Amino acid sequence: KAATSALALERYQELFGRVADLNAIAIEELEHFQQVYEVMRERGIPLAKEIAKDPYITALMKLLHSDSLRRFLDRLLLASIIECRGAERFRLVSEALGDDKELQQFYHDLWVSEARHGHVFVGMALEYFEKDRVYSRLTELNEAEGRIVDGLELRAALH
Repeated sequence: KAATSALALERYQELFGRVADLNAIAIEELEHFQQVYEVMRERGIPLAKEIAKDPYITALMKLLHSDSLRRFLDRLLLASIIECRGAERFRLVSEALGDDKELQQFYHDLWVSEARHGHVFVGMALEYFEKDRVYSRLTELNEAEGRIVDGLELRAALH
């Protein structure tokens, strides 16, 4: 889903010059999925037969403005928020795995990568919008995201 989201941003003409960056993020996200799949396979954990809609992502998408210019900004900023929240979760898992050094390093690497992705999306927003506008909207979306997280049921999810 993360790879698809990065590729979906390519539909914005403004990002034409950043297609290689978006493709790199999508490829890295697919590589992450393959790595997670290998860890699961090695540990005898099957993939879910069906992946339900993510209530977190569904709620975030309701925050998108409907007009194209503000929606473009929102898509970039929500991509950043989602990646940064994922980084936060991977960091927590990594730090909790003190005895399993290999798995701890694996989650550390995911954490670093996701944080980098989050910064790339904000950087893209700053290329097309004024700094004050970007950070003002990012603050609004982060506050709304916090309320969404507070209202979610506790469940096993990392991204």
